[in-house]
Amino acid sequence: MTSACTGDGVLEGRVLVSLPTMLVAFARYSRDGSFAVLGANIRFTTIMAAGSIAGAVLGGLLLGMFPNLVLIPLLAVILLVSAVKLARHD
Repeated sequence: MTSACTGDGVLEGRVLVSLPTMLVAFARYSRDGSFAVLGANIRFTTIMAAGSIAGAVLGGLLLGMFPNLVLIPLLAVILLVSAVKLARHD
């Protein structure tokens, strides 16, 4: 198992996998004014943020239980599908 903190390129690879999804989402939400909706729905935003934090903590605790050769391709597929769905959404 490799760690994201070893400097062996794992962290950089994860950022490169996530970057297209983040850029498409940011462009999409910026264009249609969706960020204002998040501010208007504080309860929803708070619940989503709490779920994200809980998921990050759980993911960190589970780190090392599954090999990177399984996790990284799976994450790449999930993020690419999300990016395509965001780009196609009207």
